[in-house]
Amino acid sequence: MRTTTSTAPTGRTVPVTLASGEQRHHQVLIIGGGNAGISLAARLRRYRFKDIAVIEPKSRHLYQPLFSHIAGGTADAFEAVRLQSAVTPQGVAWIRDKAVDVSTDTHTVLLESGSAITYDHLVVCPGIQNDWSSIPGLKEAMEGPHGASNYEYELAPKAWDLFRGMTGGTVVFTQPSGPASCAGAAQKPLYLACDHWRREGVLKDIRVVLAVPTPTIFGMEIIDEELNRKIDEYGIEVRFSTELASVEPQARTVQLLNTATGAAETLSYDVLHAVPPQSAPQWLKTTDLPAPGNRAGFVEVDPLILRHPRFPEVWSLGDSASTLNSKSGAALRTQAKVLAKNLRAVTRGRKPTTKYNQYSACPFVVSRNTVVFSEFDDKYSPMPTVPGWNNLARERRLTFIAERVMLPKIYWNLILRGLA
Repeated sequence: MRTTTSTAPTGRTVPVTLASGEQRHHQVLIIGGGNAGISLAARLRRYRFKDIAVIEPKSRHLYQPLFSHIAGGTADAFEAVRLQSAVTPQGVAWIRDKAVDVSTDTHTVLLESGSAITYDHLVVCPGIQNDWSSIPGLKEAMEGPHGASNYEYELAPKAWDLFRGMTGGTVVFTQPSGPASCAGAAQKPLYLACDHWRREGVLKDIRVVLAVPTPTIFGMEIIDEELNRKIDEYGIEVRFSTELASVEPQARTVQLLNTATGAAETLSYDVLHAVPPQSAPQWLKTTDLPAPGNRAGFVEVDPLILRHPRFPEVWSLGDSASTLNSKSGAALRTQAKVLAKNLRAVTRGRKPTTKYNQYSACPFVVSRNTVVFSEFDDKYSPMPTVPGWNNLARERRLTFIAERVMLPKIYWNLILRGLA
């Protein structure tokens, strides 16, 4: 039996439930109800698309940029969560189920419940998965009492509990190589924790080690200059071109591998804050949507118009798309505008001509009241959108207010409504 899409008196969208074996059709079918899926659906509604459905199994919608603040003690966990029913645009069908396969031959998405949905156009944006098990011992370390991460909603409050309880010892922070969702966010809890320890007068008694996979701290000269200054200020030991190779949770040790020299280093830790390697959702890797040989499994797209080059009825954006940019919410916001305009053009019989410029951004929270703001393209060349950007790229309290106070409000009230 199936319930039809409706809006509750509170303005919340009631999910659609499909029975096993049931089939239905939608003009635009979106896989994923995160930032990408919801903001795109809202924008398409404003473009007068009438038949849109979003497949999303989770009942909660999370605002990931706040996870770093939760881990660093500058936000509460409840601030980063809303009900999925409250953020799904009115008039959009929310199918509370999980996509498990896509048949491009029959234009069909298969669901975990055993039902199927056909489409005229498919937008694939289920996000990215954290591959905790890809590093020996890492998953077990996160489940233990001394491991935490700002890349999981449940682990972010744990990080702050561990940080604020420290008066001495060693803390190891790691950042993964390869594609990652806002990779620079791995560093944000580091700076927030160091500022907290400095204010508490215990920073001098805490050894802080950061392992980054790159030869510089970020890759842009002006941003590297600012971050290196904060690193020196806090006394952080940085291991460049270094990845987390393995963890021994019982012994509380990590093995770090320098990918440039091949040298290995074993460190003992009291707290481990790790960000895992990431890839496309497992089910997506087994479809024919990724480019042949793309082991990470991201959807193949034309990086300018965000349309699949082999299946013209398929589109993708966000963390699951194989675009050239650094994956981030800022990049996604720009992509949503491009994809919506191109999809509208195609449905009206025109060619898609709006192009994505590979824009991305990362606000580095470097203290409990300042931010270093970076805007860049796929080659990490500056791509400022704000007048006087060179000044804003320096450590500023103004950009902290924008990132911590204004952006969450913009996200909930404008971006998810297709207005920004």
